[in-house]
Amino acid sequence: MRPSCRFFLSKKNRVFFNLHHSLTSNLSGNQFNFEKNKQFFTYPFRILGSRTIFKEAQKSFCAPYISFGQSRLITGDFRGASIVASVASQVRKFSTSVETRVNDNNFERIYVQNGIGIKPLVVERIDKDENVLGDEESRIGVLVDDCESVNRENLDGGQEVEIVSPKREESEIEKEAWKLLNDAVVMYCGSPVGTVAANDPGDKMPLNYDQVFIRDFVPSALAFLLRGEGEIVKNFLLHTLQLQSWEKTVDCYSPGQGLMPASFKVRTVPLDDSKFEEVLDPDFGESAIGRVAPVDSGLWWIILLRAYGKLTGDYALQERVDVQTGIKLILNLCLTDGFDMFPSLLVTDGSCMIDRRMGIHGHPLEIQALFYSALRCSREMIVVNDGSKNLVRAINNRLSALSFHIREYYWVDMNKINVIYRYKTEEYSTEATNKFNIYPEQIPSWLMDWIPEEGGYLIGNLQPAHMDFRFFTLGNLWSVISSLGTPKHNEAILNLIEAKWDDLVGNMPLKICYPALEHEDWRIITGSDPKNTPWSYHNGGSWPTLLWQFTLACIKMNRVELAQKAIALAEKRLQVDHWPEYYDTRTGKFIGKQSRLYQTWTVAGFLTSKILLENPQRASLLFWDEDYELLEICVCGLNTSGRKRCSRGAAKSQILV
Repeated sequence: MRPSCRFFLSKKNRVFFNLHHSLTSNLSGNQFNFEKNKQFFTYPFRILGSRTIFKEAQKSFCAPYISFGQSRLITGDFRGASIVASVASQVRKFSTSVETRVNDNNFERIYVQNGIGIKPLVVERIDKDENVLGDEESRIGVLVDDCESVNRENLDGGQEVEIVSPKREESEIEKEAWKLLNDAVVMYCGSPVGTVAANDPGDKMPLNYDQVFIRDFVPSALAFLLRGEGEIVKNFLLHTLQLQSWEKTVDCYSPGQGLMPASFKVRTVPLDDSKFEEVLDPDFGESAIGRVAPVDSGLWWIILLRAYGKLTGDYALQERVDVQTGIKLILNLCLTDGFDMFPSLLVTDGSCMIDRRMGIHGHPLEIQALFYSALRCSREMIVVNDGSKNLVRAINNRLSALSFHIREYYWVDMNKINVIYRYKTEEYSTEATNKFNIYPEQIPSWLMDWIPEEGGYLIGNLQPAHMDFRFFTLGNLWSVISSLGTPKHNEAILNLIEAKWDDLVGNMPLKICYPALEHEDWRIITGSDPKNTPWSYHNGGSWPTLLWQFTLACIKMNRVELAQKAIALAEKRLQVDHWPEYYDTRTGKFIGKQSRLYQTWTVAGFLTSKILLENPQRASLLFWDEDYELLEICVCGLNTSGRKRCSRGAAKSQILV
């Protein structure tokens, strides 16, 4: 008996979703394999308290498994050529509106017209005889033997045609990686919704590694999207959006609405009369080790939503009223006024990829870089109307303030360290140079000899009287990708990685942070964490999943040779070592002592890196260039107050023209 599908909604019904899935057809080989008849399958709802359950008796369809990792190729009218079609949806069936105000906690203002009349989930199958290329916004790529990549217009009825070089044959390691990635796919009611964190057959105690993590799924999603498989990513985005509306309670306290779960798991729950149903069971941190808050989950969700639109052309998903509402709820959490004096996000320890105690509480760079990226994504995707114009204004203001703050106060190179070394302290003035009262004695001895002359980086954290001078790889790479740093900063970051290759890459790319906390620092800052011992796990371990972000940053800055060198290092060991989660020791020589094998984001990070390197034109869809308009925005009001001169010109002067 097929399982029914269960969804849970907020008890207060604060957000209503209009769920419409348009599932693409099953593929086989190099051509579309459609069903004979076009069918529509509906999932009637019934409300039970705070839960909405699909009736088993009325449920009429569970979508079949899609063969992932297969290129979506169809035969066209061009002789000697194959056509790759990515059809953007034209349907915009929204007679609804979404209204919100920044920092307005009355989320009842976010509504869908017609109230609780939620339309049922619709699964559409496409008829074999339908003209799937008839859409005016279809982008068609023609694979022609021995040709370069060019763009042509007005071909085949005025459609844009992209000529790309033929694919090379995949290596054995790539074939194994695709098989592992496909095997990690999680199905929910017959449809793919994500990939498990790890799929090690020898692991008898998987803990939560058998769940789908929002953060971990991002490289898997990009690998599928770059391969032409968008359905699993669309399903993931929509199902996690549904989970956003859940009531979340930890020790009788509910965190803010809009929080995305860290992960979810598909569970099978028995019913009466030998029936059973599938349930999505999310974890918002209430079960996580240390009860850490998944601050970065919502930021990654927004980043992935933009990537889905860029790589598939399906921008209609972004414009859906439920998706627009989800974006706004996440942004309201991030933009809500508080006690903080700075534009950076204030978070607890363990709120990102480093999800254990590592002394990153405060304003860690990783969160700021993801926050900046999510704001830039939202700026592109938010539908501007009377109900969203205040939010758009708040996004622009925060982007401007955040970029200035990070560029001005987080950046260090040899010259800046020398300035800090000569800081005067205890300055009480609006004109103070040492605004955060940083004591020069905080500069660690290792840094004085380690920093190269031609290079620099963004420090890990900044708070009153505290600068964390550790190099955090993810935060610096995303600063390059999102242009949070200036062009000069971006170039200097890659210069530093190249100059300190043995320290930051070694035998396996890349160190999650450098250097490791040792001796008394390890005991005090980590609480003597036995998993985060020096040069292990989050404390200076080497994480292969960072490879795809490094590759993307290198492509953006025209430093492809660095990415090629790192990928070649990983390619020598990952397959032999069974795709570990992380590596230990100062140079990443040994597999991590508690590392899971067949770690999915290790596999996906490698595949995504290879594809990006071979398709730099597609990689360009995933990063941002400098936004000069942000440098013109100033909302501080200092020019009119007369108290002091605005220092925003300093940011503009750093731009490399």
